[in-house]
Amino acid sequence: MQNIKVVPEGDSGLLIQFEQVISPAINQRIAAIVKLIRAQQISGIIDMIPTYCSLLINYNPQAISYKELHHRIESIVKMDTKTESITKKVYEIPTCYGGKYGPDLKNIAEHAGLSEEEVIRIHSSSDYLIYMLGFLPGFTYLGGLDERIHTPRLANPRVLIPAGSVGIGGSQTGIYPVDSPGGWQLMGMTPVKTYDPNRAEPILVQAGDYIRFVPVSEEEYLAIEKQVADGTYTVTIHEGEG
Repeated sequence: MQNIKVVPEGDSGLLIQFEQVISPAINQRIAAIVKLIRAQQISGIIDMIPTYCSLLINYNPQAISYKELHHRIESIVKMDTKTESITKKVYEIPTCYGGKYGPDLKNIAEHAGLSEEEVIRIHSSSDYLIYMLGFLPGFTYLGGLDERIHTPRLANPRVLIPAGSVGIGGSQTGIYPVDSPGGWQLMGMTPVKTYDPNRAEPILVQAGDYIRFVPVSEEEYLAIEKQVADGTYTVTIHEGEG
């Protein structure tokens, strides 16, 4: 991949800039570089934050100079990252669609000219790539929503959307990880906590992973909700070569 730049970002950040397009290939390249940097165990790196087209590295300038870090990162960027060998992780997210769990499912179906059942089938038939996290803790920016169910945001956003709500906003779909205002059309809800500050790893997924929405009945939803509250529920994860 050409035209990758490594530039300073403030007094304690370094930014790797990739081609300015949104694509799975660039996302895989970013994920591969993150993996290589972690393998190098570079002293002084505090955090790495991937976005659609870049990777921000926060570091401690007292532990490593910008010049040294820049040199090491440029060397890593030039390596053969073998993106084809990256392990693909798909998280199954049980979702109860429609009714009180998805009050806007009817709106989405009417806008698409489809039945509610068809919308559910389309929405749950794809594995969605997590390009980046942001906006709220654990909020996932997902790629891959079928164009047939692209739906405009609400004209009047809601003051409060409960955590776990699954919605569509334009060409994107996603999960609200915490209670929040928002304007997305709500089609369902999951009892799984994609963000839980009490967990050892508060955020369930990472950029580069995939989410698969799995339709469940209200009875199944309530059973899983109880397991989540009891700490006995384990999210199903499929792993394979990406």
